[in-house]
Amino acid sequence: MFEEGVPMRHARDGATAAMNAASQVLAARGKAEPQEFDNADVQWAARARDGVWAPTRNRQRIHVGIDCSPDRAATVLRPSLRVFVGVDVDTDIVAQTTADGIRLVTVVHGPEAPTSFRFPIGLADGLALEAMPSGGFDVVNLRYGATVGRFYSPWACDALFRPLAARLELDGGALVMRLPHEGAAYPVVADPHYGI
Repeated sequence: MFEEGVPMRHARDGATAAMNAASQVLAARGKAEPQEFDNADVQWAARARDGVWAPTRNRQRIHVGIDCSPDRAATVLRPSLRVFVGVDVDTDIVAQTTADGIRLVTVVHGPEAPTSFRFPIGLADGLALEAMPSGGFDVVNLRYGATVGRFYSPWACDALFRPLAARLELDGGALVMRLPHEGAAYPVVADPHYGI
């Protein structure tokens, strides 16, 4: 929860800080990272809890929300890039559209930030999440047993580019990213990523 009397960062300033942190880490990780792309099949809502609708390989849709309190409006930088500032204490999310899905790049600015982040998932009829040995989750068509989408195992690193042990867990109808960051150099950047 946010402390009373503590001013919130201005949305545009917060968006700039989150983008700068995310950009440095993504640039250091190199060309293997999925690139931002204007994808008409991805539809973002205006607020964090309402999240995003993304396609599956079989032309169904999934919904991914961002669990936050209070709910936050997006600072839209481009149609394919928006930032949700202050989704939790010292935490912003840079929401990026990619050619085949979405990224919710989580930026943690300090030690008071939480160590777990919930992303409620809504699946179309006949779809289910299945845990994979890689640490990710496949979206599976139950009728055919086919993988139609994937939440990749998340990576995370701190401001010194040291890797952190981020992982995904399924908790009811939500994917939870665990991000232990004690002793890290801030900001810490982590990468929940969905694609088909």
